[in-house]
Amino acid sequence: MALFGSNTLIRWILVAMFAGLVAGYYVNRQVEGQRFTFDRSLLNGMKEGEGKQRAEQFLKAQEDQFMANSKKAVADKFAILSDIFMHLIKMIIAPLVLAVLVTGVAKVGDFGSVGRIGLKTLLYFTTATLIALALGLVLVNIFRPGETMNLSQLNTTSTSQVVATKQTARNFIDHVIPESIFRSMAANDILPIVVFALFIGVAAASSGSYGAPLIKAFESLSHVMFKVTGYVMGFAPIGVFGAIASVVSQQGLEVLKGYLYLIACFYGGLLFFVFVILMVISSVFKIKFLSLMRAIREPALLAFSTASSESAMPKTMEALEKYGISNRIVSFVLPLGYSFNLDGSIMYMTFATVFIAQSYGIELSMADQIQMMLILLVTSKGMAGVPRASLVVIAGMLTVFHIPVEGLALLLGVDQILDMGRSATNVVGNAVASAVVARLEGEKF
Repeated sequence: MALFGSNTLIRWILVAMFAGLVAGYYVNRQVEGQRFTFDRSLLNGMKEGEGKQRAEQFLKAQEDQFMANSKKAVADKFAILSDIFMHLIKMIIAPLVLAVLVTGVAKVGDFGSVGRIGLKTLLYFTTATLIALALGLVLVNIFRPGETMNLSQLNTTSTSQVVATKQTARNFIDHVIPESIFRSMAANDILPIVVFALFIGVAAASSGSYGAPLIKAFESLSHVMFKVTGYVMGFAPIGVFGAIASVVSQQGLEVLKGYLYLIACFYGGLLFFVFVILMVISSVFKIKFLSLMRAIREPALLAFSTASSESAMPKTMEALEKYGISNRIVSFVLPLGYSFNLDGSIMYMTFATVFIAQSYGIELSMADQIQMMLILLVTSKGMAGVPRASLVVIAGMLTVFHIPVEGLALLLGVDQILDMGRSATNVVGNAVASAVVARLEGEKF
């Protein structure tokens, strides 16, 4: 049993979000009120001119850097709370995914059934991915938010934290097929765990009485891990408070200023994807979309508040089963969805890449943008739903199309806010995917 009931947990998460905003803003104002200034008396004897102006600019830059370091020192203390929660979440991801997927595959039965459900699942994921990528391109080309920005004023030193890695067929295969399942589990690398679980599940199901004890063991493990998940979720409000307070204390509420148009465009796109595209898909397959949304409101809110769709995966599984979708579908489709169907994050990749190009005045042709879509269709696979994972993929896209990687500095300040929306969209997208596959398998709920 979880430490909080479903509705109680939602209320506490909302309270924690508000408390984090208030605490972060208060700390931000307190630190600003104690702003350190260097003694400028030595400048009084200098003649007016370029030399004095440069000296003034240098002192101002040093003061700003000192203030930024002071805010970061306080923010890091708040971040400890969110780090504890995220470590607890990451602690349960690998064993939970392995247990539920092996159990789900084994319950499906023979390899033909696994292949049938897998083909339907991957076809849906590919279609949803292409729609999300295309929507990101349409939005950024219509509203052109990049043209409102001025990159020449950015401090680009922060981009050194983002490593641009161009994806190739060889390192994609290295990432998919595990050399050691223990190393993959230790790194919480979801896709290799999925591949390993598929082999184990199919082999156990086809081994008859020899495989039955192993299936039973994994089923028991999955039940235990859901119990552990309930305990971990009790820490969610504390983690949410720490995450929000850390960002606001460092950035201040002013983080929204100058980025409102960017945020409005992207969030508008997310809402369109959820309440138009996913609703239409649901209606085609006779799925009660609003009822499904109510069922997953808790994991969606958790993903939004923590900016991590991965943190909501255990609760999403539980909510979908309570909604009426069978365990064999949920435990098969949902873990795959976290590698192949992160709709919000995928939409963000095309949106953000073209946004940065627009900010630099670089026009990408239609052929370039189609090529980008096809590359991202592959490079986005296996991307874990953790905060800022999209930035690394975007950095790779920038190098492919010769767009300055320094443009990522434009996004780092508001990436937390954008990540909240795309993480919640990832949860909704995977919930709809599970419901669609269940319908295709003839389930009624």
